[in-house]
Amino acid sequence: MQTFVADGPLPDWDASEEEIDRRERQLTAISRPVTSEEAAALAACFGPDDCYGVAWTLVHLIETAPNPVPPWEDPGAEAGDWAEVLRGRWGGGPAAA
Repeated sequence: MQTFVADGPLPDWDASEEEIDRRERQLTAISRPVTSEEAAALAACFGPDDCYGVAWTLVHLIETAPNPVPPWEDPGAEAGDWAEVLRGRWGGGPAAA
């Protein structure tokens, strides 16, 4: 998990197939369920788009945590709508309305 988080946000659609495959392999290698602390660290790894579906894998991994992700620092506009998606799925943000 540390390698995935250390590599930062997921790339966008313009990334090479090799880069996207590498990040997907890193993500699928993370043991489930994740802790709430790990989920918070992973929540900072969303990129500007869905990275050919890899972002949804990240959402589902974060959702294996026993509790909703504790508040994390807003990753800003570069994270697209993914922080809102998570908050909405856990009833904690505008997407739940």
